[in-house]
Amino acid sequence: MQPRVTAVLKTLIAVMILLLLASQILVIPEVARVTALRNPDVAQLEIPGIIGAIIFLALVQVTLICVWRLLSLVRAERIFSADAFRYVDIILWALAAAGAIIAISYVVIIASRAVSLSLTLLAILGIVVSAALALLVVVLRGLLRKALELEQDMSEVV
Repeated sequence: MQPRVTAVLKTLIAVMILLLLASQILVIPEVARVTALRNPDVAQLEIPGIIGAIIFLALVQVTLICVWRLLSLVRAERIFSADAFRYVDIILWALAAAGAIIAISYVVIIASRAVSLSLTLLAILGIVVSAALALLVVVLRGLLRKALELEQDMSEVV
């Protein structure tokens, strides 16, 4: 991969992490506060909603940091190493945890009798997307393992 491409991608990842951090600190608490004021019947969900949203975005940040580290391994030509698998595994766990956060949040919403069709569709979409991304990462992990095996075979031949 070209050094410029990895540099641009790392810059974009850094910007995304900062924007997510700003969202965690400024946007989520404000949206939750306004929602609780406008809808007193769901005001009890304000704090759990803030906690769930902050944890969810933290999982996105963890994933972005792992992608950053994988890009560093690519640039150092060390992507075919055990280090890469550690970051891929962390991404897998973050995706699984994100899906779990969505499912738990939906159960809390159901228990609070604040469920709507749009929330149901969003929950289903979030769970399906996190599952699909996790399966995609599993496939990519398998490709990485195969590439590592092929590289080791080639180094033995040469």
